[in-house]
Amino acid sequence: MTHIIQKKLRYLESVGRLNETKNYIQHGSISVYTHCVSVACMSVKIAKWLPIQVNMDALVIGALLHDYFLYDWHDGQNRHFHGFTHPGCAFKNAEMDYTLSPRVKNIIVRHMFPLTLVPPTCIEAWIVCIADKICAIEETLFRR
Repeated sequence: MTHIIQKKLRYLESVGRLNETKNYIQHGSISVYTHCVSVACMSVKIAKWLPIQVNMDALVIGALLHDYFLYDWHDGQNRHFHGFTHPGCAFKNAEMDYTLSPRVKNIIVRHMFPLTLVPPTCIEAWIVCIADKICAIEETLFRR
């Protein structure tokens, strides 16, 4: 894990409820917390590979908060529409606990494209969108 991810994790854990995400399962037996850290790590790898400038602070914070929905989506109430609704819920929770830049907001709200119909509008949101899918596939197929 890179220094920037560790630094942002410490900050987000101290200010908000990020540690609560350890109590919820995302894919297989992987917690939401572990998933978000994996997405942040994958996002940084992708950003470093690209030959363009990326706002690393926004990228990492957005990746760490992209699934900040704070509920068990496996229960009967949330299971069927979770993929469509959790970005908005994650955004509302993050907005309550943190001051979010426009890029971080875009990352959180748009990370489920194309399931949610509006695409990301910044490179950082596109990176997290792609990293999230890579990590979700890996967690679902190989880390159960």
